[in-house]
Amino acid sequence: MPTTSPRPRPRSRSSVSARVAPQSLAQLTAPWQPPLAGTTSGGKNARPAKGRAMAGFDPAAQPFSSGDKQRDKASVEALAMELDELQNLFYADKRCKLLVILQGTDTSGKDGTLRGVFGRISPLGVHTASWKAPTEDERAHDYLWRIHQMAPGAGEMMLFNRSHYEDVLVPVVNRWITPAQASQRYQHINDFERMLSETGTVILKFMLHISFEEQGRRLQERIDDPTKHWKFSMGDLEARKQWKLYQRAYQNLLNATSTPWAPWTVVPADSKTHRNLMIATLARNRLQQLNLRYPPPVPGLKNLKVDRKLTTPPQDRKAP
Repeated sequence: MPTTSPRPRPRSRSSVSARVAPQSLAQLTAPWQPPLAGTTSGGKNARPAKGRAMAGFDPAAQPFSSGDKQRDKASVEALAMELDELQNLFYADKRCKLLVILQGTDTSGKDGTLRGVFGRISPLGVHTASWKAPTEDERAHDYLWRIHQMAPGAGEMMLFNRSHYEDVLVPVVNRWITPAQASQRYQHINDFERMLSETGTVILKFMLHISFEEQGRRLQERIDDPTKHWKFSMGDLEARKQWKLYQRAYQNLLNATSTPWAPWTVVPADSKTHRNLMIATLARNRLQQLNLRYPPPVPGLKNLKVDRKLTTPPQDRKAP
């Protein structure tokens, strides 16, 4: 983080259409959020809420779209500028921390989201972490050890490209851990995120949801374009063979770890533009809800005037 306070930036003229009322936005988002873990449904004879099946989320849907792709792209750009302005205020305020988790299968658009939604923010104001297979040193500790080290500090925004949820995906699909161990990890993660939330961290969790067909198209693009070969791994094709198993693993983790302090939002992501629009809108509105403010003025600066005349510093003047 920078050692000097960032300067306030003039507010941009947003080209986004009229703001969506918080109540309307909540209604628009609700179908894309799994029931909160541990909640109950019904009245007198309340029962634990049933989870949502992945088949219930349409990856081709575009609930946040205006119906005009160019208008949506313009809105994403304007929202990205607003996020930049809000980050400046967020850093100056320093009462909160922000953790954005982007989780999804290969080619779901995690990198594209970082560029399209958060790419306008000053590099001094936002940090990213891309999680790969743990190193030998990391495996010597508990699986959340490396994650906690990258949690944001006061005034910081941390973006996770993949996350600790890989530890209830890959080991589950490959049967490296038992169902009982997976359930135990869900509880670990819920407790970990609750601790972060209770100590000032705002957590936004987005599952980028694409279809099997769209993933195939994007993988083929990487194979056909030599400039994208660096993005492709033969392991991507092996993981694709386990598509149904991964979808089931995602379904289980979403239903087990969507909590009041860190709810999941499933983002239909077959459309890259819509994916960015939905995430940018929700991130912008969550930051606005924090009622961010600049610190109070410093009393001693009220009548301080900067000398605008060029003079020789006292130490450089020669004695008579």
